[in-house]
Amino acid sequence: MQPTVAADLAARPAAAESPLLSYRDEATGERVDLTAQQVGSWAARSASLLRNGCGLGPGSRVAVLLPPHWRTAAVLLGAWASGLAVSFRPRATAGLAVLEPGGDRPFDAVFVTPERQDDWLEDVPDAPHRYLVGTGPGPLADVPLGWLDWSAEVLRHLDVTPDHTTIHPSDPASADGTTYGQWGALAQEIATMLDLRAGDRLLVDAAEHEQPLKWLLAPLSAGASVVISANLDPARRDAVVAAEQVTRVL
Repeated sequence: MQPTVAADLAARPAAAESPLLSYRDEATGERVDLTAQQVGSWAARSASLLRNGCGLGPGSRVAVLLPPHWRTAAVLLGAWASGLAVSFRPRATAGLAVLEPGGDRPFDAVFVTPERQDDWLEDVPDAPHRYLVGTGPGPLADVPLGWLDWSAEVLRHLDVTPDHTTIHPSDPASADGTTYGQWGALAQEIATMLDLRAGDRLLVDAAEHEQPLKWLLAPLSAGASVVISANLDPARRDAVVAAEQVTRVL
């Protein structure tokens, strides 16, 4: 994982129109296709929100309680492009104590879906900057006091990566102390294990694979594209594979 990933994606030629990241909701019919340049643009806006809007930078910690989704990719890539340490908490950890080194340190920002923010099982971390991230089209209809709609706030920022901040491979990329260099090596190992190669198209069942190491970092490290499928009916998987020209299934 390279800290400059947002800038690198945004700088790819505009002629590369093939989607790098596709999101399908099989229940609602929603579909979003983003080219590498568009993914980089959203990541750059997210980085600008964190750095210019929240004043965060290397040493800051953010908690992310989001499912596989194109907005989650923007949040994560923007955080890593800013040198932040991310605590990613999948839905499967709801109701469980999350223990990690430095767990007594406060977070500087938190990102969570409205559903998980309202779930009594969840212990959503507190933070000075609190964002709700919806998984449907458009802005959120109702935002509680003390929270902001990420989809609306991120559009207040330019899709240009903020001034470069030096990020070293030894800097922590996650709140448990795993470094940028270590995450990059892990992503490449997973890509090798999945036999992912440049030009591959990976289908991800959003309900089965929440960890971004598998659905985001590994394919990016291999030069593969991703199809995230929410509410995927196993009986329709083959149809989705054919329609999306999928070459690998996670």
